[in-house]
Formats: sequence, structure tokens, C-alpha cells
Amino acid sequence: MGEVRIRRALPRDERAVSELAWLTWAPDNSVIPRPARGGPSYDRFHLPEHFLLAELDDRVVGYLRLVQPVLQPSGAHVRQIQGLGVDPGARGLGIGRLLLEAAVAEAGRQGARKLTLRVLAGNTPARRLYEQLGFAVEGVLREEFLIEGLPVDDVLMARFL
Repeated sequence: MGEVRIRRALPRDERAVSELAWLTWAPDNSVIPRPARGGPSYDRFHLPEHFLLAELDDRVVGYLRLVQPVLQPSGAHVRQIQGLGVDPGARGLGIGRLLLEAAVAEAGRQGARKLTLRVLAGNTPARRLYEQLGFAVEGVLREEFLIEGLPVDDVLMARFL
């Protein structure tokens, strides 16, 4: 097994990102319906330059989407992680951690002073990883979503850079 490489996505990576979004979707990590297999990943709000990819043996095995959440000058110092997925066959190799570390570095390069994310309360493994990387809970939106008929809290976490 080779070394994991993190890089910025390119337009040609859309199929790989789409496949990972389909493979990694679960009701404990997503508030949207399961994406269609082979459906589009890029649109006017989801551009290739928003995605960091993890490659292992020349195969995309993870992605992270990093954006400025409020497109106003007053929010230019904040970046938000709006999607993170690791191929189930490549879990346990530290790929999620590498993507998050790359996102911290990229947010800093972009001039951000704060990095935020939202995570469903029941997604304990993700919350634990975020905490290990210095993210702290800033707030909880109680019963923000109804997923499979059950109320689920949305947890806002942040890390200052």
C-alpha cells in the first residue's frame, strides 16, 4: 500500500467525488437524501476548487469540501468544512485526519482565522476526531433535523487558526 497524497480536485475528478459521496452517505452523517450513484458532484456552489482529495495508489479515497460559508466581506475570515467522506475500504488509515489537517492548512493559506463545521450529534467518531484536531463545540441546534422520523441535534464546532 502506498502513501496517501492530498491534492486539490480537478474537473476530471467529478466521477470519483460522486462515487465517494454515494459510498459514504448514511443517515448518521448527512441531512440530505442519498445522492444518486453517478450523479453530478459539481455545480455553481460546489466547484472543483472547493474540494481537497485524498489519493492512495492513484485512486481517490477521500474528499473534503472547504468553502467560505458567508459570501460577504464580513465573513471573509471564516472557512467551513461542508462535507467529508472516506471510502469505507480505506477507513482506519488516517485519511480523514490527513484531509482535516490539509483543510486547516488551506484555510490558513486563504487568510482564514477560523474554521467551522457542522456535525450531527450522533456521529460520535467524527466528533471525536474533530475534538482531537482542536475543534470545540460552539453551539447545538436542538432537534434541527428530522432524520428517519427522529429528531437530531446539529452541532456547530470551530477551531481558531
